[in-house]
Amino acid sequence: MQPAKRVNIVSLKLIREGSVLYRERRVQSPEDGYQLLKCADREVFVVVCLDTKNQPTAILICGEFECKPEVFKSAILANAASVLVAHNHPPTDPTPSREDIEVTRRLVEAGRIVGIELLDHVVVSGERFVSLKEKGYV
Repeated sequence: MQPAKRVNIVSLKLIREGSVLYRERRVQSPEDGYQLLKCADREVFVVVCLDTKNQPTAILICGEFECKPEVFKSAILANAASVLVAHNHPPTDPTPSREDIEVTRRLVEAGRIVGIELLDHVVVSGERFVSLKEKGYV
């Protein structure tokens, strides 16, 4: 007979670490998403949680590769109706990589499963950006 295993009891919480003012109030285009997210000064992956009127309610910012599993955790905790994700590339080329496209496809499918729509995945590079929705991947 094996000894009993201890199982932790946990809780998940969103903790506000700060805030930003967003004058436009709604994200209605990839340009709006770019304007909201272009201020990042390091390589980051950003999740913007949106309500039913596409108004941002929460922003999760984390390192490029550590955040992807957290996309829908943060969205569920923020009661999001949809999410917009973005990440930045070096300052000269916003062209999506094969990995960017694959991650986008997986996020679209995961969103369908949990009932939270992925509105777009925006790749930011300096003063330029590419919308994977406009390219047909969302």
